[in-house]
Amino acid sequence: PLFESLDEPPLQVDRKTHFSMVRFGNVLDSSGSVVPKFREQISRGGPITLTHKEVTRYFMTIPEAAQLVMQAGALGTVEGGEDAAAVFILEMGESVRIYDLACRMVELSGKRVKSEESPEGDIEIKVVGLREGEKLYEELLIGDNPMPTAHPKIMKAHEEFIPWRELQPKLNSLQIAAQNYDVEMCRAIMQQLVKGFQLDEKILDAVYCGQVAAG
Repeated sequence: PLFESLDEPPLQVDRKTHFSMVRFGNVLDSSGSVVPKFREQISRGGPITLTHKEVTRYFMTIPEAAQLVMQAGALGTVEGGEDAAAVFILEMGESVRIYDLACRMVELSGKRVKSEESPEGDIEIKVVGLREGEKLYEELLIGDNPMPTAHPKIMKAHEEFIPWRELQPKLNSLQIAAQNYDVEMCRAIMQQLVKGFQLDEKILDAVYCGQVAAG
């Protein structure tokens, strides 16, 4: 079963484990970063594909990301707390417009951006449109009122969380709904549990759609 131990009473143990969470911006040159993708597109002669000309994102380097993890581990023992979920984030300054980043990478490669104003350029930047759910501007902290920590470059926010005594019956109901392929009930429970959960317009679950088609 998915949650085979949900009905069992929680073990009474001393809490000696401290959990820390970090929120990354985009890590430059890491797997999934736009930088390797743009570099590859430039090496092929373009075009560079961009979802929207006004998209902005925050960036950090790989060393900054690694140091954030280590610092958060140290801060978690004194900045966390058992009654809230502390999320740590590096002070990242101003966000960067991805279009400007693409232009800069083209220039650093020794080429020129091809556009209506510069048709003689080498690399075209092609705007392909925002993907479903993609935002123009990145929000690094979900919780309100980020607070300082002992580290001048790291902030924290306390995310909302559900106490186990309230979460356990909801998970039990979710388990039952999942076992019965009750997708509508699953969606309703998720909407109660996850702040900001957005319902899609259509239910694409194959079993559910088959049940609806069968009447």
